[in-house]
Amino acid sequence: MPLGDLCDILDSQRKPITKRDRIDGEYPYYGATGVVDYISGFIFDESLVLVGEDGAKWGAGESTAFTISGKCWVNNHAHVLRPHRKLVIDNWFVHYLNHSDLSEFVVGLTVPKLTQGSLREIPIPIPPLPEQQRIVGILDEAFAGIATAKAHAEKNLQNARTIFGSAFGAMTTKSTHEMWLRTTVEALAAPRKGSIRTGPFGSQLLHSEFVDKGIAVLGIDNAVTNEFAWGKNRFITSDKYRMMERYRVFPGDVLITIMGTCGRCAVVPRDVPVAINTKHLCCISLDPGKCLPEYLHAYFLYHPMALEFLSNQAKGSIMDGLNMGIIKALPIVLPPLERQEEIVGSLNSLREETQRLESLYQRKLAALNALKHSLLHQAFNGDL
Repeated sequence: MPLGDLCDILDSQRKPITKRDRIDGEYPYYGATGVVDYISGFIFDESLVLVGEDGAKWGAGESTAFTISGKCWVNNHAHVLRPHRKLVIDNWFVHYLNHSDLSEFVVGLTVPKLTQGSLREIPIPIPPLPEQQRIVGILDEAFAGIATAKAHAEKNLQNARTIFGSAFGAMTTKSTHEMWLRTTVEALAAPRKGSIRTGPFGSQLLHSEFVDKGIAVLGIDNAVTNEFAWGKNRFITSDKYRMMERYRVFPGDVLITIMGTCGRCAVVPRDVPVAINTKHLCCISLDPGKCLPEYLHAYFLYHPMALEFLSNQAKGSIMDGLNMGIIKALPIVLPPLERQEEIVGSLNSLREETQRLESLYQRKLAALNALKHSLLHQAFNGDL
């Protein structure tokens, strides 16, 4: 049966409020995918179903539809449905719409939209109410269990990711009584000109000068995961490289992103081909007699002193305010090289374990999502 025959569509009662005109309050203000704010007024006070009109996702398994109840406000990015409850249960609507691929009903390429006209035409299977209630009861109970399991897995995944940083902090703070050197990144750089540098700017390296093969030009993508990645690099000719050799990146250099996704960090591997870095990266060539690149990499990302300094210097947001001057001035607690090697070795072993745990929990989350999709498929194919 067409969706439009199974509910009242209350879109005419919606009313968007610009952010500057909203007054803080206790009532949820809903958009295409959920609550976007809390305001002082409401226009609805009942149980309803919302379906994303624009700014949502409409593929199979997406949270296209959701239920709401009580006093609230809805903007013009979500359709507002009042199901005819003698024919259909609210959660039957929601489960079916979220199970279905609604892309064929969506129009627009630049701004995809599920118009009210298309919404009304979506076919909804309607078994008798007792059967709807039975299936919805099974799904709700199963999904509650899945949600709990996912919450535990996601918490464990987050814990696995924080183990590395906590361990590094413990290794480098519990031994400060050993009178480790307190210094800065600038003081640890190799004793040559340009040992801390950014790459060429637009006036020096034009997009038209990139070629399909040649000398690689490293950028944000090579450090965005906090580990070096040989990604979608651009290239310049050997002749162009000879003009820009001062920007060469060497094995063991530490790269820190200072534009775009700021604050990511990676160590250039020993087998990297000849390459230069762009203006988006601060490249640090260290004095090998003072500091291991792997130690600086971990320190920059995890040490409490480094994180506090970077946050304060960047006015609370490393993402917004990191630059080469801040990196040069970064204070470092530096143990002797032998101790640095021990710390790096311990961290490498710990990294392997945390990566194993992350993989385990990622697989568990994927299995829970697959179980949810399987239950929905069975429900709407008469197999539940």
